[in-house]
Amino acid sequence: MAILPMKRIHIYALLEDHKQILELLQQFGTVQVEDDLQEDEFFSKKDLTDEKLKLDRDITMVSEALAVLNDYAPEEKSMFDSLKGKQELSFADFEELSAKYHEIFKTASNIKNLDRQIAESTAAMYKLQLQIDTISPWGRLDIPLQFQGTNSTAALIGTLPRELSHEDILIQLADLVPEVEGLHLDIISADHQQTCIFVLCSKKQESLVEAALRSIGFARPAIASGDKAPAIQKAEWEEEYENHRKAINESKTAIFSFADSRGELQFLSDCLSMRMERLETSEHLLESKRIIVISGYILEREAEALTSALYNKFLLYMELSDPSENEDFPILLQNSKFSEPVEGVLKSFSLPGKGEIDPTSIFAFFYYILFGLMFSDAGYGLLMAIVCGICLRKFPKMENNMQKTLRMFFFCGLSTLFWGAVFGSWFGNAVLVISTTFFNNPVSLDPLWFEPTQDPMRMLVFSMGVGVVHLFAGLAANIKQSAKNKQYMAVLYDAGFWYMLIGGLIVLALSSEKFIEILNLNFIIPENIGKTAGIIAAIGAAGIVLTAGRESRNWFKRILKGLYGLYNVSGYLSDILSYSRLLALGLATGAIATVINEMAAMGGTSIGGVILFVIVFIAGHAVNIGINLLGAYVHTNRLTFVEFFGKFYEGGGSEFMPLGINTKYYKIKEELKS
Repeated sequence: MAILPMKRIHIYALLEDHKQILELLQQFGTVQVEDDLQEDEFFSKKDLTDEKLKLDRDITMVSEALAVLNDYAPEEKSMFDSLKGKQELSFADFEELSAKYHEIFKTASNIKNLDRQIAESTAAMYKLQLQIDTISPWGRLDIPLQFQGTNSTAALIGTLPRELSHEDILIQLADLVPEVEGLHLDIISADHQQTCIFVLCSKKQESLVEAALRSIGFARPAIASGDKAPAIQKAEWEEEYENHRKAINESKTAIFSFADSRGELQFLSDCLSMRMERLETSEHLLESKRIIVISGYILEREAEALTSALYNKFLLYMELSDPSENEDFPILLQNSKFSEPVEGVLKSFSLPGKGEIDPTSIFAFFYYILFGLMFSDAGYGLLMAIVCGICLRKFPKMENNMQKTLRMFFFCGLSTLFWGAVFGSWFGNAVLVISTTFFNNPVSLDPLWFEPTQDPMRMLVFSMGVGVVHLFAGLAANIKQSAKNKQYMAVLYDAGFWYMLIGGLIVLALSSEKFIEILNLNFIIPENIGKTAGIIAAIGAAGIVLTAGRESRNWFKRILKGLYGLYNVSGYLSDILSYSRLLALGLATGAIATVINEMAAMGGTSIGGVILFVIVFIAGHAVNIGINLLGAYVHTNRLTFVEFFGKFYEGGGSEFMPLGINTKYYKIKEELKS
């Protein structure tokens, strides 16, 4: 409906007041500070990189502390909590929590330290478990694994691959070193992967025996037990493992004890985010030794209140002025409750650029109509409208963006309900199937107009008719935009001639019996009106040829550009045909719903059949709603962005993003402004 007017604002204040001024601007949330001031020999911009890095570390630490707390002491939430909106925080509570800043920060640090201890203990336990698993096969050995032997004997302690018996090992050694005598062998343990052995031989024969053992895969233990027997070392490691486990449990208990501090941590996270926003804004300011300069934009309707607040609290000078004609000021839209919900869709394309109108109102009207035509089932629309309506009524404090989204789908649901009733689709043919299958008394809800599945050609013609109206509405918006910019000749050149050409061709076609026969229409326009429309179309075509290239001074180039502009008539034909997707998606929704009902009724009237019907009906229609809801949303956007906006709208505007209280967890009450 309207783009809110902006004012240019410049504030000249004492440097010592700049933090308090930024806090006040943040509380008001109506000034977008710009980085458009130029440095000179007296004024410069402050480098706050170090402060931002430190603050960013603090924000990360608090966020991680909250994540840790949520892992070990999850907050109980329902699926509707996201609709409740942020918790409100009064000015008194804000001041009280701000006074506890350092205490809350210490809590976050403690949680992070406890989490670090848990991570370190977990890593130590993993390492200990590996050591315990490695030393376990040596549990029967009552001497250290590093035992080398005595003065006259040599001990060889290690493993052989795969499982071997005492006899197998001795036979292999006998074959390899038959000269060795007095060799002693003990098998400590054996499994399918390895055999742990202890070999004792004379000191003189150590090298021969070890070489023979290595030839059959002998390897020293991969783990050391110091001067302790494996069983003793294992017991110590197990005790250490248990100590770490207890430490982890204690740390988890300690973290859980901070559950009541979750709200304070969330406040601290919001407080730090607000501080970061002020710090980032401070980088755009010019400073001298005593003066600070702030430049930006302010909503015109908020200028008086902010001026009064600033002059009452600070010694400063403020300038307000209108943006220059060539200035691209930020955009903030204001629309009715009916149109406002689709602003998010408009932003996903682009906000109005310089000299463009706000298309939200006309865009919203057609958006709801097109969505309803594509979804086109009264049962689905009624269900969607009821669910969205209940959520909007039950959760009045939900976030603004979420509220707009639900209101958009509420209106889309009403549109779907209307068009579904017009075309006679209530969960497909559910009424007919249920009455026939379970009550043996066929009952149906007749369409208010016609049923598209029985007369698809009429639906196709209707869809293209809607497309023509939509495109002509886009041309009307073009006229309004040209008139707003006082480009009165463009009203005729860029819209009037196209109305004449496209409208004339349509009327001419509707006066042709062959065309009427192809479309299976039950009316025809009189031939004399058709001829008049043809003349009007020819005038429109000539006007396009003569004016489409009017920016060129060369007449030959101008005519060539005009002919190229006239070629765009094929684009209009393509655009009109694009609206056949209204037929395609509308038929798909109803046809799939009908198939689901027929499948659900295949179980008959027995108890098992009733249960099968309920399950298939609910599951099938849930899937159908999900798929076709997405399809309706995507293709409505497509028809709007490509066909409709293509006639008058380019966008390119930047969103008004004032310095404000952009918090994640809490909503600061308006009393902060007072």
